[in-house]
Amino acid sequence: MPEESLDWPAIRDAARRLEQGELVAFPTETVYGLGADAENPVAVANIYAAKGRPSNHPVIVHLAPEADLNYWAQSVSPDAQKLIAAFWPGPLTLILKRAVHIPDAVSGGQDSIGLRCPSHPVAQALLRTFKDGKGGVAAPSANKFGHVSPTTAQHVRNEFGSDADSLLTCILDGGQSEVGIESTIVDMSRGHAVLLRPGHISAEQIAAVIGYLPASPDQAAPRASGTLESHYAPLTPVVLVDGEHLLAVLQKINLRGRQAALMQYAVDAMPPVAASISLPDTPIAYAHDLYAALRAMDDIHADVIVVQTPPADAAWSGVNDRLRRAAHDSAGILQRLLAD
Repeated sequence: MPEESLDWPAIRDAARRLEQGELVAFPTETVYGLGADAENPVAVANIYAAKGRPSNHPVIVHLAPEADLNYWAQSVSPDAQKLIAAFWPGPLTLILKRAVHIPDAVSGGQDSIGLRCPSHPVAQALLRTFKDGKGGVAAPSANKFGHVSPTTAQHVRNEFGSDADSLLTCILDGGQSEVGIESTIVDMSRGHAVLLRPGHISAEQIAAVIGYLPASPDQAAPRASGTLESHYAPLTPVVLVDGEHLLAVLQKINLRGRQAALMQYAVDAMPPVAASISLPDTPIAYAHDLYAALRAMDDIHADVIVVQTPPADAAWSGVNDRLRRAAHDSAGILQRLLAD
């Protein structure tokens, strides 16, 4: 989206609303965010209220490219600086030690803070306009807590538009998000890199910059956005089924008089289903379409959404992470449907 095509009156209005403590939804390259002034604890509390988000679940602070990181973090290690140089602006969130003057509302009470510089032109324009580029916008995904993240402005409207008491006052439309799943999160607050959430930027890409693979989370790792076992879930139960078992499972669902909505990427003939959607067979394109597909299949109101399990390759780790969390609370649903 070229700068000359940006809706500057709408962007300036959104920045003014943020400065007044209001909530604004805006596009990023990953998903749409529900934003508030990161230094206004009342405004940040309204994010939690609007989403129904637990108060101890941290949010990510979005910064303009020219932002002073030392204002937000106690220190930025050499490895963190390398990752910033390599991947910002872009879909990478770094967890750093929070500067003492930054309210802990954004970190769920922890002494750390998640920082990201998005690459979407609308997001960058908003961040540069808000407080003349010196502010930070706390912004988890613009959906009810635990639901499927939005990748279009219409998804945000669908999520909050019918709520007469919605605290959201403005939605900036920047088209469909390019990446389609949330940012990679790397904890750099403890002296070494720890991968807290996989995403578009892989562990291997991170290792190529800092010289070692990030570690897996341990019990001392800080809490981070989108890392609960159940997350990114539609209202319809989700089950993951390997391709070799897909036909048999769908046939059994049909024989039981149940309805399935199917998300597949490499299947030819299938028995009748309530609805189906074919997703790309490459991880980047699949991630781009994933949340829109989950929302479309949820709208069918079938008994279950059956998702053909993607490959287990490292390149698919971000997609598989989101699908695993989407299906977490549906454990056992297939057995119950087939047993009734």
